[in-house]
Amino acid sequence: MQKFAILLLVLISFITNAQTDQKIYDIIKAVSAERIENDIKTLANFGTRNTFSDTISNIRGIGAARRWIKNEFDKISSECNNCLNVFYQKDFITKEGNGRVPKDAWVVNVVAIQKGAKYPNRYIIMSGDIDSRASDTMDFTTDAPGANDNASGMAGAIEAARVLSKYQFESSIIYVGLSGEEQGLFGGAGLAKYAQEKGWDIIGVLNNDMIGNIEGVDGVIDNRTFRIFSEPVPPNETERQCNARRLYGGEVDGISRQLARYVHKTTKTYMPEMNPMMVYRLDRFGRGGHHRPFNDFGFSGIRIMEAHENYNRQHQDIRVENGIEYGDVIEGVNFEYAAKLTAVNAINMASLAWAPAAPNKVGIGGIVKPSAKLKWDKVDGATGYKIYWRDTTSPTWDHSRFVGDVDNFTLEGIVIDNYYFGVAAVSDKGHESVVVFPNQIVRE
Repeated sequence: MQKFAILLLVLISFITNAQTDQKIYDIIKAVSAERIENDIKTLANFGTRNTFSDTISNIRGIGAARRWIKNEFDKISSECNNCLNVFYQKDFITKEGNGRVPKDAWVVNVVAIQKGAKYPNRYIIMSGDIDSRASDTMDFTTDAPGANDNASGMAGAIEAARVLSKYQFESSIIYVGLSGEEQGLFGGAGLAKYAQEKGWDIIGVLNNDMIGNIEGVDGVIDNRTFRIFSEPVPPNETERQCNARRLYGGEVDGISRQLARYVHKTTKTYMPEMNPMMVYRLDRFGRGGHHRPFNDFGFSGIRIMEAHENYNRQHQDIRVENGIEYGDVIEGVNFEYAAKLTAVNAINMASLAWAPAAPNKVGIGGIVKPSAKLKWDKVDGATGYKIYWRDTTSPTWDHSRFVGDVDNFTLEGIVIDNYYFGVAAVSDKGHESVVVFPNQIVRE
C-alpha cells in the first residue's frame, strides 16, 4: 500500500509538471495579423523614421512615429485599468566621434512597463526598433518606410502589449520601441544603462528585428522558420570564469544561450508548426542588433528574426534598377508570419513572467563517480525543480527529470564526464525558469 501511494505521488507530480497551460494557447490565438498589418502600414506611412528626421511634424518623421507609438501604449493602458507605465527614455548623442551621426540629437525610446504583482523589479523585455534608414544612413530626408526593418518588430511589441495586458503576471514585462539602431545601437545602449542604474533584475531581452519577410533573396519562401541569435558566453565574464570553462565546460552555455534554448523549447511545445532555428552567433555575420548593448552590460539578450532575408529590401532607397525593385516597402511584409513571431515572443514572455526566478547558485559534483549530483539554492515561488542534461554536442536540453521540492539530487548511472547539466525552477502550473548551468563545484 505504501509503494502504491509513493507511485501515485510520483505520477501526480509528473502529470503536474508535464502539463501545458491553456492560457498560453489563448495568447497565441489572441494575436491579430490584421492589427499588426495596420500598425506596420501606419509606421511605414510616416515616410521616414530616420533617427535624425523631423521631430515636429505630426505626419512625417521619427517624432510623429514615436508619439504615435506612445499613444498606442497609452490606449492599451487605459483599457487595462492603467496597467502600463508609459514614458520616454532618452539620451543625447553628438556628431563628434560618431561616424554615423550627421547632427547632435536626442535618441528617444518609448517604454511601456507592465508591473509584476509579486516581483515588480524582475523584467522580461520585448523590443522593436522605431527608426528606419535609406541607402545612406546619413540621409534623414529621403523616404525610408522601413516596413519590415523594423516596423514589423515594433508592431509586434505593440501587439504583444495588447494581448498580454489582459493578464496579470508575477514578474514585470516591458514593451519598448528603441531608436538609433541604424546609427550605432544607441537606443539599446541608453536603455541598458538606464536598467543598470535602476537596478533592474532582467530575466532576458527578446530583440525583434525584421520579423515579417518570408521570401529570401536566395529564392527560398518559408513562413515557418525563424532564427534565434545568441551569444555563447557573456562578454563581461571574468578571467576566472573563462579559465574555469577549460576544466568544466560551458563554452556554449552562457545566459543568453540558455534564453535561446528556452524560446526554442517553449515554441516547440506550444507552436509545433514553427521551426525555431538557433544560430550560435551574437548576430548575423559581422552585423549587430539591439540586444547587443544589453549583452555588453551583462544582461541576457537574444535576437529573434526571419530566417530568409531579402537584402534588396534592406537599407535601400526605393527604386528600380535592372528590373529589380529595391526598397523596404509594405508589399514585402507577410503579416501572418509577423503575427506568428509575435506570438512566439508573447508566449515566452508570459511563461517567464509566470515562472519562478531561476536558481542563483547551482553546484555540480560527481568527479570519478558513476553518477552526477546537482545542488542548488531554492527560490521563492518554486514548487519543484527540474534537472536537464544533454550530450555535450547537442544544441538543446534533450533529457530532463522533475525531482520535486528539494535542493539536491543525484542522477544515478549518469556519468558527469559525458553530459552537460542544468537546473530550472518550476511553478505549480508547470511554468519553468530559464535553465541555469552549474556555476559551482560540489566536492565530497
